[in-house]
Amino acid sequence: MRWMMVLLAMAGAAPAEGERAGDFDYYVMSLSWSPSFCAIEGDRRGGEQCDPARHAGWVLHGLWPQHEDGWPSFCTASARNPARHQTDGMADIMGSPGLAWYQWKKHGRCSGLSAHDYFALSRRAFESVARPQVLHRLTEAVVLPASVIEEAWLEANPALSADMVTITCRDGRIMETRICLTKELQPRDCAPDTRRDCTLNRALLAPVR
Repeated sequence: MRWMMVLLAMAGAAPAEGERAGDFDYYVMSLSWSPSFCAIEGDRRGGEQCDPARHAGWVLHGLWPQHEDGWPSFCTASARNPARHQTDGMADIMGSPGLAWYQWKKHGRCSGLSAHDYFALSRRAFESVARPQVLHRLTEAVVLPASVIEEAWLEANPALSADMVTITCRDGRIMETRICLTKELQPRDCAPDTRRDCTLNRALLAPVR
């Protein structure tokens, strides 16, 4: 029993599946840095956002309902699935219709909203923050502390504080920026299980293609 408690503590918060739609506390908006996604897996999979003609930088990975401890997923909901034109309509900020569909299936249903309203809310969330333009102006890859990326977001968005923003890394690269928002899309502090910044001092940030 003692070791089971230790393992559970080490594992941290875990997602729940099949919960009731609409039962959550706040949103986490996840923004993915396309050059990192494309280098790690997107190019290999032929990801649409990796087309050099797109010049994709930060794209909306998802708007995720969140508990103060843990998060729901694949909720039971009566809302109808989105039509093709609705997922197609999100590709400009999400990179592809396929991602929009998956995010609806895993997270959107948990919002308790219709697909139309969830995608509209996701777009409002995306447009509510300024993406740091200095990162889009890079002409070559740089290696820097992950904390510098957070500082760039805070400078571009004075309404945000450090506890509202989390930077994640993967395979030594800057991967995502996660911003915590109320149900009304106002900035708020992230819960402790979400507030886990990448601590790399030498993280790779590749430029937009």
